[in-house]
Amino acid sequence: MLPRTYTLIIAEKPKAASKIAYALSNGLSRRYTLYNVPYWVFRLNGKWFVVGSAAGHLFTLTTDTYGFPVFDYRWAPTWLVDKNAKYTKPYFLALKKLCANAVEYINACDYDIEGSVIGYMIIRELGDSRKAYRMKFSTLTPLDLKKAFQNLSKGLDMNMVEAGLCRHELDWIWGINVSRALMFSIRKVSGKKVILSAGRVQSPTLVEVVNTEFSRNTFVPIPLFNINVQVKIGDKVFSLESLNGSFKSKAEAQKAAEYIRKIGKATIEKVEYREERYSPPPPFNLGDLQAEASRIYGFSPMETQKIAEQLYLDALISYPRTNSQKLPPTIGYENILKNLSKLPEYRHLVTMLFNETRGQLYPHEGSKTDPAHPAIYPTGVHPRKLSERDAKIYDLIVRRFLATFSSDLKMSSITLHLTVGRYKFKLKFRTIREKGWLKYYPFVTIEETLEIPTIKEGQTLPIVKVRVTTNYTKFQKTYTKASLLKWMENVNIGTESTRARIIESLFSRGYLKSSKGKIEVSHLGYAVADILKKYFSDLTDVGLTRRFEEKLNAIREGKASRDQVVKESKEFLSSLLERFKNEEAEKAGIDLAKSLKLIKPNKPCLICGMESVGDIENIMLCKNHYEALLNLKKTYKEWIKAFGSISLNEYLRKVSKLGISGKWVREVASSILEGKLTFQ
Repeated sequence: MLPRTYTLIIAEKPKAASKIAYALSNGLSRRYTLYNVPYWVFRLNGKWFVVGSAAGHLFTLTTDTYGFPVFDYRWAPTWLVDKNAKYTKPYFLALKKLCANAVEYINACDYDIEGSVIGYMIIRELGDSRKAYRMKFSTLTPLDLKKAFQNLSKGLDMNMVEAGLCRHELDWIWGINVSRALMFSIRKVSGKKVILSAGRVQSPTLVEVVNTEFSRNTFVPIPLFNINVQVKIGDKVFSLESLNGSFKSKAEAQKAAEYIRKIGKATIEKVEYREERYSPPPPFNLGDLQAEASRIYGFSPMETQKIAEQLYLDALISYPRTNSQKLPPTIGYENILKNLSKLPEYRHLVTMLFNETRGQLYPHEGSKTDPAHPAIYPTGVHPRKLSERDAKIYDLIVRRFLATFSSDLKMSSITLHLTVGRYKFKLKFRTIREKGWLKYYPFVTIEETLEIPTIKEGQTLPIVKVRVTTNYTKFQKTYTKASLLKWMENVNIGTESTRARIIESLFSRGYLKSSKGKIEVSHLGYAVADILKKYFSDLTDVGLTRRFEEKLNAIREGKASRDQVVKESKEFLSSLLERFKNEEAEKAGIDLAKSLKLIKPNKPCLICGMESVGDIENIMLCKNHYEALLNLKKTYKEWIKAFGSISLNEYLRKVSKLGISGKWVREVASSILEGKLTFQ
């Protein structure tokens, strides 16, 4: 079944291996199995080729050293280290056999840092990296695969490999050491083994969510008052937009409302006509696709990533783990569109696009680039039966691709600038003049006025209603999985392929949980984050994590060495961990054990039972509820100013019933109303 000598082509997954074998052999390869793992054999230009498959990473870092700090480690087969990776054993054994008789090796894993490392480790450990080549492609279509095969690179893109190896080493030494430090501290004081984890990117991400949620849960809203003025134009009533800002006192707002009622009419001081243009959206990179799939369909970033990866393996889209917003002409815009036009659901759209552009196809691109891959685009290969969720992501990618070649969305707007005595208002009407890209990508809601009334400067409009409305300040920042991923992207921590996975790991480890699509922090999440902030503050600093990301990019660009970056990380961690072990572990363990209720707090919080921060009027509160109480006291003064006078009980009742009040604030307010706490 195996030729005596052959070139071994290594793919990242079996489906990719199958497509590579089919494309390079023109469908004439033969399929065999080793240890129930498929491989393919074919002959081309007088030479034998074998295509084998990995199953992701077949090697991982491990150590034989217990305790911490630990900086001695080695690469080992993943199935020997991780019990959840036993499925990789037959792939390892199959590739070990296939590598043994190969005379050359081609790494045809995905062309990114992870794919470069996967192929490199297999060839280094089981074959001969001196006889290796790299195959680079962005789609699994036969045309792209043949082109990539005809343009093999000698060697194994070692800059990407070195960057990938360095990332694995940094993540390993940070993760294992801080995780062991946390578990050591809690075992030291409680005698119990609790599995906890921390990570180079995971920890600052957790702390960001915890800090945000702490502020949200201790937030007390402040009343603001606005005047809603309605005018009549013809037989229709319109609400004016106030340009006067909010009133901080209800009495002021009522006085202004009475003044407006007396005048009884609004005067149009100016009519402003504008033409508005909105450029097409750029083609998707992975982060943008994840954000849109979340906004439109409620998909999690990880779910979108998995669907996109499957669409890529089916050759329906280009490689999805890219940061690029650019589409080079070499991908063949016209051919892709012609192939898409053969699908009934896109026939009309493609015809319309060709008519609109007259064959002059120029994509509207974004600023972001990726050294390895273009933006995500449909290949034009026709999908077979897709699940409903897969079809939604595929449709999103196709429509975004079409839209990027289209013209601007054009709108006409008329803005009325009005006065009522000394107060200013405006009223805006908008209508779509040319849909442009919106015809292809209809996932944007535009508020449009279908019938614009006849108006002119100097015209007066009768006021039909004036009322004072009470609004409350809101805590603006609440994370979803998609917005957390966008935050990671904006602060430049993690990569396109790892961010969604890191977020999911915070959920799987019980640090975070979801409630109505919003992220909440568990007791465990707060406990771990508090310890990390108190004893490992440097490791939770986004700036530090970003600096190491920049060093990894420098390795990829050939401007830094892996050894130097790893050495710097070890030196930094070593002093930090030694200090913790010798001076701080016991105190940290007590704090952590109390937070997890493994040991009883000395003075439990009246509300939640956590360790209290001090005696407040003979009532004990933890730091969370204490902060909420302080905010309640401070904000009560604002409420008194706003309403002129308001009793404490009425204030507390209103705050406790407002859903926008922080969770801990509502709990403290309720406790005071029930007589369990005093407010003085």
